[in-house]
Order: sequence, then structure tokens, then C-alpha cells
Amino acid sequence: MGLFTVVIDLFARKPVGFAMSLSPDTALTSKALTMAWESRGRPEGLMFYSDQGSRYTSRKFRQVIWRYQIKQSLSRRGNCWDNSPMERFFRSLKTEWVPKVGYKNFAEAKKKVTDYILGYYSQVRPHQYNGGISPNESERRYWIYYKTVANFS
Repeated sequence: MGLFTVVIDLFARKPVGFAMSLSPDTALTSKALTMAWESRGRPEGLMFYSDQGSRYTSRKFRQVIWRYQIKQSLSRRGNCWDNSPMERFFRSLKTEWVPKVGYKNFAEAKKKVTDYILGYYSQVRPHQYNGGISPNESERRYWIYYKTVANFS
């Protein structure tokens, strides 16, 4: 299938950046982070949380983090519980969407996984964390009911 990186906004467990590649390099993680940062309007004061994999600790990735003025927090070595939202996302992707026999090729895998993230996972799939509603619906309700409280200027 290739290698896949996703960035999830923990507020509503919504994937906001992702990238897929045939090689596990820093360009992959940098692309996903850039997509997330830009899709959220280039916000300030962010925290990026990840495991201690080499793609997240490389000089090139740390430069991207620095450029966007994002603080980075790394999980404890070998402790998957620290990164449980990501582990849960990938478990859902594998069990709910990826066929047991895999995809025919990289292009098909990329299209189908993108469909899962943007279509099913974000728009339709109920999330226990969100009280049984989708990430998109959780964010929509936040902006309807709390936008007068939040001020992003």
C-alpha cells in the first residue's frame, strides 16, 4: 500500500493533513504537517505530538516545525499508549476500509485512503470521543454554539 502519515486535530479527532509515499522519509511527514497547518489557516501556538520515529526527529522535520513556530512533543520511547489517537485511527483504517488482500496498486490505495479520510472518517463515521457524531459534525456544532466565546483575532 505504501507508507501513510496523517495529522489529526485532537479537538474532534479530525484528520487535517495526510500524505502517502512509497518511501518512509521526512518529506512524507513534512508534507502531511504542511497540509494540516495550511488547512487550519496557518494558526499560531500549536503543539505537534508524535512518536519518536526518525521521520519526526530528523533535522529536516524539526526545521519545518521551527518554520511554522510549532512546539513539538514526543511520546515516551516504546509506549504506544502515548499516541493512542493515532493508533486508533490506523486500526480503524485497516479494519474498516483496507481490503484484506490490499489494493491493486499505489494509485488505487492513495485514492481509496483519501476517500476514507475525507469522506467516511471525517463526515460519516460516528466517534465515541465526539459523543457519537462525526469529526466534521463535532466541529460544525462547536462553531455554531461556541463561536461567540472563541476569538481568534
